[in-house]
Amino acid sequence: MIPGGESRRTLGVTAGQARGRVGKMNRPQDTAPHRPQDTAWADPGLVNPIMPNRARMYDYWLGGTRNLVADREMAERMATLDPYIPASCKANRAFLGRAVRFLAAQGIRQFLDIGSGIPTQRNMHEVARQAAPGARVVYADIDPVAVAESRTILAGDDDTAAIQADLRHPKTILGHPSVERVINFTQPAGLILTAVLHFLKDTDDPYAIVTRLRDAMPPGTHIVVSHATSEGNPVLAAAAERLYNTHAADGQARSRAEIERFFGGWDLAWPGLVYAPLWRPDPPAGVPAHPERFWLLAGVARK
Repeated sequence: MIPGGESRRTLGVTAGQARGRVGKMNRPQDTAPHRPQDTAWADPGLVNPIMPNRARMYDYWLGGTRNLVADREMAERMATLDPYIPASCKANRAFLGRAVRFLAAQGIRQFLDIGSGIPTQRNMHEVARQAAPGARVVYADIDPVAVAESRTILAGDDDTAAIQADLRHPKTILGHPSVERVINFTQPAGLILTAVLHFLKDTDDPYAIVTRLRDAMPPGTHIVVSHATSEGNPVLAAAAERLYNTHAADGQARSRAEIERFFGGWDLAWPGLVYAPLWRPDPPAGVPAHPERFWLLAGVARK
């Protein structure tokens, strides 16, 4: 996953030092303005204010406002391990936009985004509809803040839905009334699984979960996957995994071969499974000097 686990002593810095050093270096500053900060989303009935939350950490790395002190402190500790982690989140978000536009160009007009996260600027349904007006979208996430915020944004839009659901229970997602209302399972769809499968441990049987989702989709469907990888720096990946699992959520990085298995033999679109910044970069010259530092392998495949 985008990463996880050591003590402050092992990291070589205290939390305070991390805030001072990493906060200045990695705090997101290159995103568009957000909605004004409010606190309604932080209702104690929805959030645990002292427990870092993976959706809110990701929101922080993207420059969002739906995060708390515990989330920011943990995010900065993670960035102490590797300052490329915040940039990796932004690269993943950019990959998602390019992949959705690619799917729209292939004729896809409906999307099921599982593990959608807290809404930020240029949400997936906005990107899809710019490329394909009238596109239908379902967001599914386990996090109550992500779902509540999505429902606020989508209020009154009958061609969208946001549901609270656990990826580990694909049958529940596929059979949810809101999913059945928006998604026509006789027509090709975009199945979006970006930066979420690494939160499934091997004990969750992740390949069976994704197989169940793939099997429910008709020919012409495309699957979009990005996944944290241990390729290139297994020692750093293991350290990040331990830190993350100890303080935020379970998860694990996987090898290239393990990530390829999630596509189930579907036809990978060019350029195959590559680091997120390398997947059809826009413009093509906009590739970072060291794409292998960006943690996530990404790809799109067609049934």
